[in-house]
Amino acid sequence: MKAVSFSPGNHCNLKLQKYPIKQPTLANPIHFDNHQNQKPSNKKHHFPSFSIKASKTPQTPLTKYPNTPPLVVVGSANADIYVEIDRLPKEGETISAKTGQTLAGGKGANQAACGAKLSYPTYFVGQVGEDAHGKLITEALKNGGVNLDCVRNLSDVPTGHTVVMLQPDGQNSIIIVGGANMSCWPEKLSDEDLEVVRKAGVVLLQREIPDLVNIQVAKAAKSAGVPVILDAGGMDAPMPPELLNVVDIFSPNESELARLTCMSTESFEQIGQAVVKCHKMGVKQVLVKLGAKGSALFIEGEKPIKQTIISAARVLDTTGAGDTFTAAFAVALVEGKTKEECMRFAAAAASLCVQVKGAIPSMPDRTSVLHLLQTV
Repeated sequence: MKAVSFSPGNHCNLKLQKYPIKQPTLANPIHFDNHQNQKPSNKKHHFPSFSIKASKTPQTPLTKYPNTPPLVVVGSANADIYVEIDRLPKEGETISAKTGQTLAGGKGANQAACGAKLSYPTYFVGQVGEDAHGKLITEALKNGGVNLDCVRNLSDVPTGHTVVMLQPDGQNSIIIVGGANMSCWPEKLSDEDLEVVRKAGVVLLQREIPDLVNIQVAKAAKSAGVPVILDAGGMDAPMPPELLNVVDIFSPNESELARLTCMSTESFEQIGQAVVKCHKMGVKQVLVKLGAKGSALFIEGEKPIKQTIISAARVLDTTGAGDTFTAAFAVALVEGKTKEECMRFAAAAASLCVQVKGAIPSMPDRTSVLHLLQTV
């Protein structure tokens, strides 16, 4: 995946918007264990179980479990403008697209939608413009059960958007316009802004919002004992050491790892050498997404944990696969699963994701993921 990023000027007016939440309903309800008086920490949280039990009663809304530390995603929200093409245009060339449509996306919104789709309490912290694209995104997240209490509306800046050029083999190239994602964040986040972060079970970050914001969020989470996962996807810029030093798990794909370390990542041995450089930069755990070759988790001083892909019946669109993998891994992690179980759960979710077009529309529900795991 290739990405180019553009950002508008930093001028706007802020106002906080409250959105009602529509909770998802699953055909096969998943029973949650309610543990009282839980506090965020690095300890395992045994909350929503991976097991499915058939029941004739409707699923209890997630809001019944106020003491369950949520998944908190701080990041971007984009309107993804999809165009289906046979090939990428050459320099100076104009080509026609087969079809075009606009869907809700952005790495942050994608990961939040995935967390909620997997029936885990999820908050999204981000910014959108007061425009049609902002409405498209907030409605998609609200309908998926994501809590939007921490979403800000910017009156003078457009919602971030992307142009996704989708080719027949499911591969894509992406151009990003930062919009509200990159504008008008306060230089210093208030304690009120960071309250939801300190009460989280796990925090997910990406690089489609300013590094300054990510650093403050990660530091607040670390001070409260909340694990932080940083997805490397987003801006193509040097990684601030100050950010890596407060991240628990860093998750790049092969190309992102190569850019960060200035090292080749063509072989697994080379990937391991690049990861060692990441360890020296301050991050102890590196979760590398390897595309068709699966994934690998490198924990400093330990043997790498490898996970092969779970083959998809067909590949229509890989746009949201990485976000699905990262979010599913985070959900399994906060539920107290082993790292091996987390990677297997994430692989199953990603396998289902690539079989549907669009990012948020492709996010699988928990029942589907567990069913796939039972059949492979």
